[in-house]
Order: sequence, then structure tokens, then C-alpha cells
Amino acid sequence: MGSPTIVIIVITCIVSFIGFNNAKVIDDLIFWPPGITNRRQYYRFITCGLIHADYIHLAFNMLTLFFFGKFMEQYYLAILGLPQYYYIALYIGALAVSNIPSYFKHKNDYNYRSLGASGAVSAVLFAFILLKPWVTIYVFFIPVPAIIYAVIFLAYSVYMSRRGGDYINHDAHFYGALFGIIFTIIARPEVVGNFLTELSHPHFNL
Repeated sequence: MGSPTIVIIVITCIVSFIGFNNAKVIDDLIFWPPGITNRRQYYRFITCGLIHADYIHLAFNMLTLFFFGKFMEQYYLAILGLPQYYYIALYIGALAVSNIPSYFKHKNDYNYRSLGASGAVSAVLFAFILLKPWVTIYVFFIPVPAIIYAVIFLAYSVYMSRRGGDYINHDAHFYGALFGIIFTIIARPEVVGNFLTELSHPHFNL
């Protein structure tokens, strides 16, 4: 099997590109809670991650997934000794789980819709941060320690969730991040000790 990260990126880009020019594709795949409540369209928990609001939304998610996903799939395989389907389970599981709180909040709201792979990408990103909290992440070319970025990212997600006004599920960012952390801890509980050790020895390299 090739790189799961690359496979996910290719499939997501193809479906997103199609969706940019085809409203029906968006309607069929978007996360729409009443469709799940009344029509049992459970696939929407997953398919919403295949479409995006625009090219910038898609590029941001896929670039983040590329850089951190490649590390995580190699880490799961080489360091933890876990087969690749653990990484795939992390990604797909995060897509579904990160949308569950929004489902219960909006299950009868016919005006609510959301799309994007942000919940799953957040899971991969925060699984990485759990392992490498002091690695430098460049945010708009500004170097930031991963653990600091994590705090800013979660605060931003909470703020944007309360603000609303777009089709991006900012709640999914938060719950996806939480899922990524919990999933990795369950897979290898010793990562908690490693994280605390890393956290107690701060270092920041530009």
C-alpha cells in the first residue's frame, strides 16, 4: 500500500475540485444534520471531509495534512509498530467523531451545513503536537512552538464557533484535536510520559 496521506489528499482534492463546479455534489456530501436525523444518511459524517468551501480552505487543510500526516503515518508504523490502518482509523474516526457534537446541536436545524476535512486534519496535527510539542511550526511564515500554536488554534476555534457565519465547522477543529490526542494515547499510553518530559524541557529553535 502507498502512503495513506497521499491517497487521502488525492481523493479529497479530486472530489473538492468537482464540488467547486457542481452544487449537487456539495449538497449530496455536505454535513447536514437533518439528513442524518430524518433520512439516516450517516455517510455525511465522513463525506463532508471530501469537500471544501474554496481553494484556500482546501489548500490549507491538505498542506497541513501533507506535512504532519507523513510524519504521523511513519511514526505509527516505525516507532509504535502499528500497521497503517491505525493511521487511517485516526483520520476517518476523527472525521466522524468531530462532527458528533455538531450533529446533536443542529440535528433538526435545516439551515445548518458544514464541510471540510478540518476535524480529521486537526486530529493528525494534534497527535503530532502530543509527540513533538516544541517543534517549530511556521504560521504564515512566523515561527511558533507547536504547543503554543495548539493553544492559539483551540482558542481561535472556540471564538469562530461562537461567531459563526461560514460553512466551516469550527467545533470539529476542537473535537478533532481532542480525538487525535486520545486516539494516540490509547494506541500507546507511554506517549503521555514522553509528552510531560518534553514539556518540562522547553526549547525553541528558529
